[in-house]
Amino acid sequence: MMQRQLVSSGAVWEPVVGYSRAVRVGHWVSVAGTTAAAEGGGAVGGDDIGAQAREALRRIAAALEEAGAGLEHVVRTRMFVTDISRWEEVGRAHGEVFGQVGQLRPWSR
Repeated sequence: MMQRQLVSSGAVWEPVVGYSRAVRVGHWVSVAGTTAAAEGGGAVGGDDIGAQAREALRRIAAALEEAGAGLEHVVRTRMFVTDISRWEEVGRAHGEVFGQVGQLRPWSR
């Protein structure tokens, strides 16, 4: 049986809802949906959805690192935008992190 490594976000609702920020099993790391929720309510970045996206991506990067992986290992992302007319703000933040993905070298065996 493969070992299961749980990476906690430290959020108070994590044990209530039943999730971990990330879970590593073997070579695979899965990351839970991640937001920029601020302690006490609201969002890190306030109404700046680009800043919110950057904070969510920062949290994801930290969870990946704790699980022994990095952003360069990500094979899929999914972003939800509540106001589609502002997609470019989120897209730019995503591009800051993953813009070089097409230029990465394949993993060696």
